[in-house]
Amino acid sequence: MRLDVVTIFPEYLEPLDVSLVGKARARGVLDVHVHDLRRWTYDRHSTVDDTPYGGGPGMVMMTGPWGDALDQTLADGYEAGASGPVMVVPTPSGRPFTQELAVELAERPWLVFTPARYEGIDRRVMDEYATRIPVYEVSIGDYVLAGGEAAVLVITEAVARLLPGVLGNADSHRDDSFAPGAMANLLEGPVYTKPPEWRGRGIPEVLLSGHHGKIARWRRDEAFRRTAENRPDLIERCDPSAFDKKDREMLSILGWAPSPDGRFWRRPQAMEE
Repeated sequence: MRLDVVTIFPEYLEPLDVSLVGKARARGVLDVHVHDLRRWTYDRHSTVDDTPYGGGPGMVMMTGPWGDALDQTLADGYEAGASGPVMVVPTPSGRPFTQELAVELAERPWLVFTPARYEGIDRRVMDEYATRIPVYEVSIGDYVLAGGEAAVLVITEAVARLLPGVLGNADSHRDDSFAPGAMANLLEGPVYTKPPEWRGRGIPEVLLSGHHGKIARWRRDEAFRRTAENRPDLIERCDPSAFDKKDREMLSILGWAPSPDGRFWRRPQAMEE
């Protein structure tokens, strides 16, 4: 996978050289290019922003530098043999970044990130490139950052770990929170390692039993327990057809019941408890 990032703070992307992402770069699994947007400015102040039309506070990033930077970035990528570019625009007004979207982006061969500052990028830039390549406007959460670079790091790490050869164990991500399949709309439960006792605290006996079926059931029950406690909204919108008899029994214990339309809802007394 090729990654291009255009930013006014290239140094912010230095974490891409460390940990799993850094190792993936060293092995050639990821080909990362970070570009300074100010290279495509043409005044002595290296201006990348101006006041917004219609008035209001803040500044807006200008079309000129972004257009020239993206044209050159795409041209360089094509010349290097890359194909299938997708533009990823981190913005609080974008679609939520989910594990499902991470999987979708991991299947793309080339991601071009455009982290903005100030009030964002002139809308015409996204509209222009949407006529050439797919454009994903993505939000990593319901909050506003000073800039999109942190979001680039979040998205890159979530996507990169799904690429073949990045994780030491290729199956590691299959039981992750939100992983497509059995864990969709569920949070992963607690995990434990050696020693078996620490400061008077042990670990669940089932994990020492060696009974893989019971261990799998315990882990799934704990996933339901944690999801019900921390993210009940996930259970409310999940697909009940994905639940087996044991799943439904656990949900009942946790205070959930099926509604007439088949979805699960939390019984009032359970909410009070």
